Amino acid sequence: MTAGPSVDPARFLHEHLAAASPDLLRDLLGTFIDVLMGAQADAICGAEYGARTPERVNSRNGYRHRDFDTRVGTIDVAIPKLRTGSYFPDWLLERRRRAEAALTSVVATCYLLGVSTRRMDKLVQSLGITGLSKSQVSRMAADLDAQVAAFRTRPLDAGPYTFLAADALTVKVREGGRVVNIAVMVATGVNADGHREILGIDCSTAEDGAGWLAFFRDLTARGLTGVQLVTSDAHSGLVAAIGATLPGASWQRCRTHYTLNLKATCPATSWPAVKTMLHSVFDQVDATAVHAQFDKLMDAVADKLPKVADHLEAARADPLAFTAFPKAVWRQIWSNNPNERLNREIRRRTDVVGIFPDRTSIIRLVGAVLAEQHDEWAEGRRYLSLDVLARARLTAVPDTQEVTTDPLPALSA
Repeated sequence: MTAGPSVDPARFLHEHLAAASPDLLRDLLGTFIDVLMGAQADAICGAEYGARTPERVNSRNGYRHRDFDTRVGTIDVAIPKLRTGSYFPDWLLERRRRAEAALTSVVATCYLLGVSTRRMDKLVQSLGITGLSKSQVSRMAADLDAQVAAFRTRPLDAGPYTFLAADALTVKVREGGRVVNIAVMVATGVNADGHREILGIDCSTAEDGAGWLAFFRDLTARGLTGVQLVTSDAHSGLVAAIGATLPGASWQRCRTHYTLNLKATCPATSWPAVKTMLHSVFDQVDATAVHAQFDKLMDAVADKLPKVADHLEAARADPLAFTAFPKAVWRQIWSNNPNERLNREIRRRTDVVGIFPDRTSIIRLVGAVLAEQHDEWAEGRRYLSLDVLARARLTAVPDTQEVTTDPLPALSA
């Protein structure tokens, strides 16, 4: 009688695998994968590794390494390389999907953060990628373009947008074999919940009335309503577009831009004193005091600085439009153009690029920056409280309007 085996092989293997460390399991799986890939590579070559036979049609040429994530950890897979043609284990790995996903993230992040091209190349190489095809670049661009397009065309349904700010910055782009300046127009607003929003972005050949008119018409078509005050510089095309598309809104001249405009009419030796008095106008406790301080400034410069006095008199209603609204919103309205800091963030990215290859790339970069800022505002603190917004909206109603000195009329079309 023949004795049976004293050890059950299946049970023995099961017990050892159950007690094995992850390192052992990784080694076993790695060895199994290497054997399978080696067998496939030999079949392609027509002969086993190292064998000299007439049937051989190709030969090995080293290995290229790829990481393969498993339940027991990451395995370093050594893929056989061939002298002629290539071999890839499609049954195990997906071609470049991981590298492309990582590269998309790296390129997008670096692009938005303003990392230089040279540093970006080093980061790309750190992913093990020696070059990028046009199709890969196109897929990355298409992904960003789709996100930016969805952001730019979303409905503006969080209104009324009581306060709005509009501004434009200039960037360089290659068109028709020349380097030209393009105006990038940006609008922000305060929604019904008191948070700021990026309302729109677009490009125009020049910062003229036609470009701004098309820009504001797009905003209103997407749902922009309830605007009571628009803050911007005194560009004639911009002001006209505001009046044509937002006839019920008042216009507030940006304090920063107006200060620069006034400085151009004032002698350098007199500017420090004029600037100090101008700033004191905005530091008053109520509307009556604001207008009284403005009169004092006019009296101080009337005789010695007639050009400054004429400039102040002609522009009086523009920088003082904020006095028709509750004092709680004054600082947000006139302290600076609300878009100035946003423009600096955009410049920090666009200055790295220098000259853009086309307008699409401008929208891609600036739109992505603005979309990121929009999300931060949505998650941050309110820009204005709900009580202040309610009082500001009542200001525009004649029967409930707060008593102010020299209330300003709305812009006409």
